[in-house]
Formats: sequence, C-alpha cells, structure tokens
Amino acid sequence: MKKAIKGTYGYLKKKRNWVIIRTIAFFAISIAIFAAGYITTGSRKNLLTIVAVLGCLPACKSLVNLIMFFRAKGCSVKAMEQIRPVEGHLIGMYDMFFTSYQNNFSISHMVVEDKIILAYTETEPFQDKEFKEHLTTMFKQGGIKDMTITTTNDIKKYCEQLEGLNAMNQEYDPQKDDEVRILLYDISL
Repeated sequence: MKKAIKGTYGYLKKKRNWVIIRTIAFFAISIAIFAAGYITTGSRKNLLTIVAVLGCLPACKSLVNLIMFFRAKGCSVKAMEQIRPVEGHLIGMYDMFFTSYQNNFSISHMVVEDKIILAYTETEPFQDKEFKEHLTTMFKQGGIKDMTITTTNDIKKYCEQLEGLNAMNQEYDPQKDDEVRILLYDISL
C-alpha cells in the first residue's frame, strides 16, 4: 500500500484504510494476549490480563482516530477533474479536514499564494465565519499575520479564482507560503 501523503488527492481514503487495519490489529493483539493468559492460567486474574487492558489504550485511541476519518469527506472526483486543469503553478492541497472545539471543516481543495488562501468546500452548509476565525487564531499562534482567507462552495467561482490567482505575476516569498502550508498540514486531520 502506498503511503498517504497529506494534501494529495485521495489522502483521506488511503489514511482511513490504514487506520482501519491498524485499529483491528491493535484490538486483535489485546484479545490474543488476554486469551493466552486465560488459556494458560484458567483465570482472568493474571499478569497478561493487565497487559491486555493496557494494550486497549492505543487501540481505543486508534478507534477514535478512525471515527474522525469516517466523518471526514475528501474531494470528489468530479471536483478534482475541474480543479486540476486550472491549478497552474499553484500548489493544491486536497482532502483537508480541520477540527476545532465547536466545528469540523471539510475542505476539498485549498491553495496558498503570497498572503491569499483560497479554499473550496463541497459541504452544505459551511460555517465560513467560524472557519476563518479558526484559521486566523491558528495563524496568530504560529506567528503568521495578514492572511486573506476566501472560501466558496461554487466550483465554477473557485476555478475562476484559481485562474485569476495564476494570472497575477507578483513577487512573493515561496518560503513563507511553505510555512503557511506546513501549519495547515499540522492543524488538519
């Protein structure tokens, strides 16, 4: 199985499949350890039972992670086929899923160019204001200021925005864009 790379198309699906396998393996190991202890001693009261219970901790953490991946929806094939031709020189980030204390935000595609972030979501309805507040807060914590965040759920409008951003010939710092992308990868699922 190919490694899932955050920001590539199909990332959420590949990662979800990996987390399913990992979760099943973690629970299977705990059950096997418990069964081995029970079979060898004839009782639940043994050291292997404690090891099996402690083994449930990473298994349960993986199960919570799995639930989050099932809730996350990635970019549809139809949207990807419309976006890819107009990306141009922009570095597109697919299948981004951001979580905050109050809301989850599913972003199908996103680009960063200079101090502009364009995001396309297929989620209806989308909490645009909360998403922008969440990203602004995360950027402030990361030392990034003055970012303009634009979100839309209209694919035609988004493709026009990408074409307009590609047409702009301005000098910008690609290292700063990379810092913003890294922060976005860090705070997304």
